[in-house]
Amino acid sequence: MPPPGKSKYLIALIPPSPLVEEIQVLKHHFKDTYQSKASLNSPPHITLHMPFEWRDTKEEILIAALRKFVSGKTHFELQLQDFSRFAPRVIYLNVLESEPLRTLQSDLHSFCKTELNLFNARYRDLPFHPHITLAFRDLKKEKFEKAWAEFKEKNFAGNFIIEKITLLKHDGKVWNPYADFDF
Repeated sequence: MPPPGKSKYLIALIPPSPLVEEIQVLKHHFKDTYQSKASLNSPPHITLHMPFEWRDTKEEILIAALRKFVSGKTHFELQLQDFSRFAPRVIYLNVLESEPLRTLQSDLHSFCKTELNLFNARYRDLPFHPHITLAFRDLKKEKFEKAWAEFKEKNFAGNFIIEKITLLKHDGKVWNPYADFDF
């Protein structure tokens, strides 16, 4: 929980309908079959900026800054292809990296540092690895092996146009889309 007077946010890309519902079905499969429900605490998304705390009284500054950031950004296509994992607990949908996606994430990260003074020190050594999480921290190791055996050979394909970024806000239990910033 953030300290009083602060909220937790993250910045992400959320697939549009009907793709988001199709991915949600996969998340429910992991809950029902492998008792991994933690991924249901957020909509299907690709994280562009890890969770951070921000003063509630300065929320309008954050929103105005993100409006400024998207100014002049252009649409691009994103592709999802098949499944992958971070052993021993995470199974996810692959996001095919592209130059526009890398540039968007890198530009956002730099913008957040310089304009908003946001730093995620614990994540600084992790490279950007775009993905959509289906199961993670509550997926037991023994169930991970069974789940991966089910999904490692399965195919998945989807694509959509990136037209906006989304600010998600944590309500104390789950992440909710809070504001969209259209390109």
